Amino acid sequence: MKKHSFFLLAVMLLSAICFAQQPKNSTLQIQVDVVYLASDLLKGRETGTEWEQMAADYLVSRFEEIGLQPKGVDGTWLLPFDFNMKDNPHATTGGEDRTGHDVVAFLDNGAPTTVVIGAHYDHLGMGIPMASLYVGDPAVHNGADDNASGVAAMLYLAERLKNSKAKNNNYLFIGFSGEELGLYGSKAFTKNPTVPLSSINYMLNMDMVGRLNKERVLAVYGVGTSPVWKPMLEEIKGDDFKIKTTESGIGPSDHTSFYLKDLPVLHFFTGQHGDYHKPSDDSELVNYDGIRDVADFMLKVIENMDGKGKLEFTKTKDEQQQGASFKVTLGVMPDYVYDGEGMRIDAVMDDRPAKNAGIKDGDVVIKIGDVEVKTIYDYMEGLSKFSKGDKAMVKVKRGKKTLKKEVTF
Repeated sequence: MKKHSFFLLAVMLLSAICFAQQPKNSTLQIQVDVVYLASDLLKGRETGTEWEQMAADYLVSRFEEIGLQPKGVDGTWLLPFDFNMKDNPHATTGGEDRTGHDVVAFLDNGAPTTVVIGAHYDHLGMGIPMASLYVGDPAVHNGADDNASGVAAMLYLAERLKNSKAKNNNYLFIGFSGEELGLYGSKAFTKNPTVPLSSINYMLNMDMVGRLNKERVLAVYGVGTSPVWKPMLEEIKGDDFKIKTTESGIGPSDHTSFYLKDLPVLHFFTGQHGDYHKPSDDSELVNYDGIRDVADFMLKVIENMDGKGKLEFTKTKDEQQQGASFKVTLGVMPDYVYDGEGMRIDAVMDDRPAKNAGIKDGDVVIKIGDVEVKTIYDYMEGLSKFSKGDKAMVKVKRGKKTLKKEVTF
């Protein structure tokens, strides 16, 4: 622990230097935050462990440095939640009782409404079973993009909003834990909120904002949760980003817990990649300027909404359930920020049907069997036609070429 204390002191000294020189070194501060949270020292920030607590301590120190107020339980920075950790999430017995912790900070502008800005800080430790996509000996899953990137963006926004003219809302910043286990931390907050849910105006979530690509595609989920979101995004997007929107307020991240309490949400995401849920999701692969740019765009959202009162909430269809159910998998990771025709593959997993058939990263699936693939939902519809052991012809585009590959599921 002495080694940890010395490292944390060194990191906080560098953080203080960056903070004193804002905004000139804002990107450097983002990098400091990501590098520390994604360091081997924190061993993957698994919920309910001493390494989660080390990450929580860092968030507390940063919130204090920015000048925020604690808004956890009983005047502390933390909101604890109990859970049972099982190797197999479907098991009904056994497991280890643990306590996880959300870290909650408040910027009080004396306003009647509060905006929640959140990002999960937990990750997979040495590779939580049923979640890690890594095959090999236990290794630290550092989670630089997932989700040290979102936490760094949240801290950057806290610094900017502390000095912003957007004072018609208060701001509640929450570092959620237990997201990887099933949104435990955000569910705990919405069940036992430290500000009244009725006072919450809307919620912004950042999960994996560290890999902004060359096309600068930014996925914004939840635009159907309030009628104001779409026209606002059209107004402010300019040429900085190519925005890809999704209507649904339900998705695999913490905004879902707030949407289910009838609150407008937006979730920001720069895309999936082959390092997702693997030890290779490291800090040297992060686009730090991209994190700052995404956070600056979110600041535009916040400032645009300032003074417009409490936003109207609308329910959305669950787009996660629109595709047909299927019994087989191609063994690929879709590129969720791709907005062309077809389903572009971000990564092909080893020893899976696609890999065995010669399909590669970057290929665009345009047909599975008899199903033409124009969207990811067509892709899922195509998969639903097959069972384990079946063969299918899969047509892909690779650059200017169109190829046919026989896949055995």
